[in-house]
Amino acid sequence: MRLLVLQHIACEPPAAYEDELREWGAELIRVEVDEGEPLPDWREFAGIVAMGGPMGAYEDDAYDWLPREKELIAEAVRADVPFWGVCLGSQLLAASLGARVYPGERAEVGLLPVTLTGAASDDPVFAGAPREFPTLQWHGDTFDLPDGATLLASSPAYPHQAFRVGRAYALQFHIEVSAALAAEWGEVPAYAASLESLLGPGALANLVAQLEPLAEPMNALARRLFARWLGCVVGLPAATGAASA
Repeated sequence: MRLLVLQHIACEPPAAYEDELREWGAELIRVEVDEGEPLPDWREFAGIVAMGGPMGAYEDDAYDWLPREKELIAEAVRADVPFWGVCLGSQLLAASLGARVYPGERAEVGLLPVTLTGAASDDPVFAGAPREFPTLQWHGDTFDLPDGATLLASSPAYPHQAFRVGRAYALQFHIEVSAALAAEWGEVPAYAASLESLLGPGALANLVAQLEPLAEPMNALARRLFARWLGCVVGLPAATGAASA
């Protein structure tokens, strides 16, 4: 089986999700949308993974590829193709299904907890996950829930942290990132500006230091959730990755 990965900046790969995917033996087809790589036919894939990026899901005038990407996501999700969206990917899912995506009152940046909703306990992916766990937050935009969505996680600053619509999942937060990858994000001007405006000079070094002891358990949770999505939602046959599910 093949999965399509929609990537919007080189330093935001699927990371721990990709590690889990490869253990399942699935083929990964990566498209760097921001580099102008053409979008393939979504019908050729068993599922779609959409990652983060510095752009807003509503910035169609600035990024001429955004409307087509949202059209692809909408068509695929409405055809019941499994979808996994992270940060910008979650916002693109919301926008593709007709919900509003917009700048929040204050950026949410740092190592911050999210809490699962009651509905998460019965969800095929989130059932059995800790009720509260640390995440890396690095976003200024947020979204309304699409029609028919089930809210799965919230944070004090932004109540819409994860949701499901059919076989499509959206996660506003990051749990897939290593400390080294977070350090790379700090080199992106838009990310560095939001980090330092909220947390002050030296914020990147402090954030990376805080993330180092947390990254391993966060990545383990990322792989556990993604393994459940691969097995229970996408329906990939269990392979070596079954031990992570």
